Order: sequence, then C-alpha cells, then structure tokens
Amino acid sequence: MENISINTLIRTATAADLPQLQVFLQHLVDAERPFDPTLKQGELFYYNIGDMLLDSATEVLVAEYNNQLIGCGYSQMRSTKEFQIHDTFGYIGFMFVTPEYRGQGISSLLLNHLKQWLVSKGINELKLDVYEENTAAIRAYEKAGFKRFTTTMRIEI
Repeated sequence: MENISINTLIRTATAADLPQLQVFLQHLVDAERPFDPTLKQGELFYYNIGDMLLDSATEVLVAEYNNQLIGCGYSQMRSTKEFQIHDTFGYIGFMFVTPEYRGQGISSLLLNHLKQWLVSKGINELKLDVYEENTAAIRAYEKAGFKRFTTTMRIEI
C-alpha cells in the first residue's frame, strides 16, 4: 500500500486553485452544520479566499496528490489583545482533507507546514477554533499538541 503522505505535495495556494478551494469551503461548511444551529442555509463563505491569497499576513496551503487537490488550510498572523503577553499569534483555519484521504497524515503535513510558516514570521503561539461536539477534530488537534483553552457558550433567549 502506498504511503500517500510521502507522495503529497504541500504548496502555497494560487489563484488557479480558487475554484477547488471554494468547493472545499462548502464541504467544510456542510461538515460543520450539524455542530452549529446558527448557520444560515445555502452556500456560506466564512472568508474571502481570494483576498487571503493576496494577504501577506496569511498563508493558504494546499495538499496535492497525483495532480489533484486533496486538502487545504491556512495560517494567519493576528494581533492579540493589549493585555496579553504576545503582540501577535498565529491562527489556523480552513483545515480540510477530502474524505478518501483522511486518516493518512495529510492534516498533519498541512499543520506542520503552516506552523513552519508562522515560526518563520516570529510567531510562537498558535490558536484555532473547533466545535465542542466535533470530537474527531478535537482528537486530531490534541494529538498535534493543542490543548483546550477557552469554551464559547451560547443560549437562545
């Protein structure tokens, strides 16, 4: 059996990747709908990927296998609140791997490359958001060294 992760290219996304990245975004939204009753129906765009590709504070990566995009993610330098010890932190988002390639180390490859980019920018703290009920994602992030930090709570009134 072939080791997919060894033969997967992780690279910076380009404008040519935008159509597939938009598809990935909708798959991600669909996967998150069961965890978030506040999401509107229909197509949703959490962010403007085209703008992210042009933003020097953001690195959008894709995972490519056999000339096919199979995953993506981004890291972004963000400002902290003035009372926090760091001036900036790294934020990770848009982590997506197509279902047939999950469990083969692709997310870890993406995450490691995103971390490397942030470290090259002098960032040494990394955060992300994940739905509390998304236990598979939480396990994967904990396996990568992340620890639970805050909990957002809500109530309909």
